Amino acid sequence: QVQLVESGGGLVQAGGSLTLSCAASGRTFGSSSMGWFRQAPGKEREFVAAIVYYGRSTDYADSVKGRFTISRDNVKSTVYLQMNSLKSEDTAVYYCAARPPYYNDLKRAVAEYVYWGQGTQVTVSS
Repeated sequence: QVQLVESGGGLVQAGGSLTLSCAASGRTFGSSSMGWFRQAPGKEREFVAAIVYYGRSTDYADSVKGRFTISRDNVKSTVYLQMNSLKSEDTAVYYCAARPPYYNDLKRAVAEYVYWGQGTQVTVSS
């Protein structure tokens, strides 16, 4: 079992930056790939970024490529999402998610992730 807790959300002006953190507990954190997703009001939850166990491979949605960076610290059992050049359309609840234990691949579908955090709100004012 893996528990995920996000933090770092808040209100920021367009063009600003935020860094989200996702602290994981559970023995299998280091064995699986992780992802960030977001959900805006009235919209489906969508993929933002993913990273494999050793962090050597990452994947990004086209809408955030070049602006967001996903990283992880397996010693601290934490995944990060550095968000730069934020836009109003980035406003959403951001969720951290984990693939099943020992699944170390990059996936974009919500259904591919079995553990989820409670989410953290990011609001970008224009």
